[in-house]
Amino acid sequence: MLKIFKHLRNSSFIIFIIILLLAGQASCELSLPTYTSNIINIGIQQSGIENSVPEVIRKSEMDKLFIFLSDKNKNTILNNYKLLNKNSLSDEEYNKYKDSYPALSDEEIYLLNTKDKDIIKKLDNILGKPELIVYGLESDDESAKMIQQQMKNNMTSNMSISNANQNLENMDMFAMLQSMPKKQKNNLIKEMDNQLINLPDAMISQSAVSFVKNEYNEIGIDTGKLQTQYILTTGAEMIGITILSVVAAITVGFLASRVGASLGRTLRSKTFEKVMRFSSKEMTEFSTASLITRSTNDIQQIQQMTVMMLRMVFFAPFMAIGGIYKALSTNASMAWIIGVAVLGVVVIVGILFATVMPRFKKLQNLVDRLNLVTREILTGLPVIRAFSTERFEEKRFDGVNKDLTKVNMFVNRMMSCMMPAMMLVMNAISVLIVWVGAKNIDTGAMQVGDMMAFIQYTMQIVMSFLMISMISVMLPRAAVSANRINEVLEKDIIIKEDKNPQAFDASKKGLVEFKNVSFKYPDADEDILHDINFTANSGETTAFIGSTGSGKSTLINLILRFHDVTKGEIKVDGVNIKNVRLHDLREKIGYVPQKGVLFSGTIDSNLRYGKKDATQEDIIKAAKIAQSIDFINDKEDKFDSEISQGGSNVSGGQKQRLSIARAIAKDPEIFIFDDSFSALDFKTDAKLRKALKSETSNSTVLIVAQRISTILDADQIVVLDEGRIVGKGTHKELLKNCEIYKEIALSQLSKEELENE
Repeated sequence: MLKIFKHLRNSSFIIFIIILLLAGQASCELSLPTYTSNIINIGIQQSGIENSVPEVIRKSEMDKLFIFLSDKNKNTILNNYKLLNKNSLSDEEYNKYKDSYPALSDEEIYLLNTKDKDIIKKLDNILGKPELIVYGLESDDESAKMIQQQMKNNMTSNMSISNANQNLENMDMFAMLQSMPKKQKNNLIKEMDNQLINLPDAMISQSAVSFVKNEYNEIGIDTGKLQTQYILTTGAEMIGITILSVVAAITVGFLASRVGASLGRTLRSKTFEKVMRFSSKEMTEFSTASLITRSTNDIQQIQQMTVMMLRMVFFAPFMAIGGIYKALSTNASMAWIIGVAVLGVVVIVGILFATVMPRFKKLQNLVDRLNLVTREILTGLPVIRAFSTERFEEKRFDGVNKDLTKVNMFVNRMMSCMMPAMMLVMNAISVLIVWVGAKNIDTGAMQVGDMMAFIQYTMQIVMSFLMISMISVMLPRAAVSANRINEVLEKDIIIKEDKNPQAFDASKKGLVEFKNVSFKYPDADEDILHDINFTANSGETTAFIGSTGSGKSTLINLILRFHDVTKGEIKVDGVNIKNVRLHDLREKIGYVPQKGVLFSGTIDSNLRYGKKDATQEDIIKAAKIAQSIDFINDKEDKFDSEISQGGSNVSGGQKQRLSIARAIAKDPEIFIFDDSFSALDFKTDAKLRKALKSETSNSTVLIVAQRISTILDADQIVVLDEGRIVGKGTHKELLKNCEIYKEIALSQLSKEELENE
């Protein structure tokens, strides 16, 4: 799989952008539970008041707080608050503050003059407990009254005799505290602090905020409006963050799709380029059906996997790590629940992984098999119909189709079980968090909003592991596909080009020489050709004839380097063909295969296939020489007539003549006709050869033929038998001195016809 991803080098910058966007998206999504928690804890429970540091407080209330503060803390507060009264303000300032804080008209107030979060946090720690004590002493509940009575009793027992008769019943609690001896007051404050030691921070914070809320109401601040404003502002921020997250997700999806499509295009291009260089040996090893599957289905699997990896593999770790950090910051005591959730996901995915993974390789092999059977049936339809074996072929296809369907159904069923199982884990974890969280809320160790945030963080962590698990399940199938593509890309090709190619010798233009050439197919035990020697000169026609399997077509294919010789050498224009560029070699040759092959397009595009810049006159001339001009002119669109795939809308003879015309239009140095006249009648064959002779007077012509009549006029005829040359010469010479040629000739023509020829 890693070998495939090296092709992503060109997309490295886009991948870097994707990672940045995923980090931003994860940051946005991880911040949303905090906002949810704030809306519940601060917006609803604390009426929009974020902490125990009041923006504004009456001097009388601040003096009460000072009773419970050390001199150091008192100075810290005074350094960050500004005292306001009628005398210290101008009329304009007074009216401005009075509208916001109506209490200013009756008494002095302190106004917070800092926005520094660190200082506010420090003030929050300082003011929390004093505000809780003052709030408790000022409330009307029974516990507060008991504390007040106890304080009065303590003061009475510690006062001097001269003051023993003083009436303390109606004396203010805070006045009593201020009038206490310093040591006694410190002991009392210390005792109060000890009572608050075990009180949870959440409870201290909420009670301190209640003090601030009461103070705001006394000053004349609309706390209902403050609460609404906080909820709306926080909600608007959540919407903004969600929009950013959505934009990042859409952008990542778009970029990931582009990277995946680019990788798919690159792999298809490289695979096709490699296959185009395959010899018959490599094609036989892979099979056409398998190569089609690898170029389509396998690359599609890799492309989809790439998109999923770019969207999830980088995103999931951001979410998992960030979610764990945020969850532990919210409440570390419930961390074990996250472990249970992750363990549940891992167990489910592990079972799925072990069950499904072995099927993926089988799945791809079955797709290969289905393509092979389909291709065989479709290309062999005429034969199938002729032998009435439709039912047999239908059963054969149905068998392969059922095997593929069975494996696919199993994989899909297993994959469909994953999501319900994951939902069960997630819902069970949610219930567990609520169960444990409710107890923590009851003891004051946790707030409702924190519990809601913890649920969201846990779900994000579970979903992150689910994403990673989904990738791990998809990875084996993609890995199988990647290995199949690598097999093609890394396949060692037999037909290789010289790293320092030579140039052709212009003085030997068109010269073809076979010197002691032997050849055997790869993995074969015996040679197909043995010690072949002959020379084909420019302006001459060299023909090859022999019984079926004598090696005629194999010999011709060696010139084009469809195969490489086992021994000896083949020279074209005086240079060994192994020492020149394949393109340069094949550019010199006009090849007409034994079976005419046409490509989808028009007649004109097929005739220009070997020479794109051929003029219209060249195309017409080639069609006339190949005796195809008549049936072309009979068509409505002439040379613009459509040719279907494989030339299935023209007859065998027409297809062969168009193939010959294509080679003529190329105007090559060397013509190779591999039994290319077999589909022509004798009359057309004779007319074509006559027209061709004048056209190829400056070219080397190599003809493989089965019919004696096709090669009677050849300058040189090479007779092959079981891969060996058993005769070489003209028609008349071979009739005299080659028994095998004579037998072939007599099997096709009578003795009188041969004598007349």
